[in-house]
Amino acid sequence: MTASSVIHRLPDKLHTAFSKLGFGTAQFGNMGKKVAAEDCLDAVEAAWNGGLRFFDTAPHYGLGLSEERLGRALRVRPRKDYVISTKVGRLLSDNPTPQGSDRDNGFLVPDKLTRVRDYTAEGVQRSLEESLSRLKLDAVDILWIHDPEEPTDRFDEAISGAVPMLNRLRDEGVISAWGIGSKDANMLRRFVDHSDPDLIMLAGRYTLLEQEQVGLMSACQAKGIGVIAVGVFNSGLLAREEPPVDAWYEYGPAPKWALDRARLMAEVARQHGVSLPEAALNFPKRHPAVVNVMAGMRSVAQVEKNLALVSSEIPEAFWNDLRAQGLLKEEV
Repeated sequence: MTASSVIHRLPDKLHTAFSKLGFGTAQFGNMGKKVAAEDCLDAVEAAWNGGLRFFDTAPHYGLGLSEERLGRALRVRPRKDYVISTKVGRLLSDNPTPQGSDRDNGFLVPDKLTRVRDYTAEGVQRSLEESLSRLKLDAVDILWIHDPEEPTDRFDEAISGAVPMLNRLRDEGVISAWGIGSKDANMLRRFVDHSDPDLIMLAGRYTLLEQEQVGLMSACQAKGIGVIAVGVFNSGLLAREEPPVDAWYEYGPAPKWALDRARLMAEVARQHGVSLPEAALNFPKRHPAVVNVMAGMRSVAQVEKNLALVSSEIPEAFWNDLRAQGLLKEEV
């Protein structure tokens, strides 16, 4: 995977880190299941030994636990040798009505803190300061505006508040780049059209299973905005060679259309000696706007598996066969 020319304006350090698989750490925040702290450390060790140098986290992930664990794992590494990103838009404050667990938000951690949506300039500054405190680092490389569509549309607040502050932080050299992270392609397209991000992080909308319909990828390519593709397994639906009947899509049971389509793709893959996970992890990087593909990992086994998958050689005949069978858009 080679960093695309669409991000020529970014520092070489980012290009180098993007050239390998990105490491997402939502699972370090006990997303969906508890993960031992030592497993997180070991996973980062395995990733580092495998040449990975781009790590992403967020305050949202486990109410700060992911940032704390990732910071601990990276603290022994030379700061100049890796790229780290975190997110703004959700401040963490004391929870006045704790119920004991943050399970309802998907994380198995105590809910002593609560998330407060804030896309103002002041919110960006405070979020960065608090993230650095949890990470125990002096700086991060990239900041993302996180999920500005949930639960209500915060585009106007982010455009008038967060965006000018992020531009300022970039111009002053506090950060190297900023972008927007979301699974909502329409929301991302609005930011691409009305602001000047360096990057976007697109979750689940440019995958082997589905490709966004709003012209987001072509708009990013035209404006020189790099795309980080995440959620490439569509919440696990594409993570196995044969999608099971109880597979998940979008953090819930997979609908029939998605399961049927994934199984047809798996059959085509088998005919070409390819596994569905191999195809899923390698598909996004074929687009010239995609500068990095990122996968969430919580263990040494997952790191090793993903490193093997992303290094697979996929025959061009496989992609052509998908197109011929109507399983991939002709222009992709």
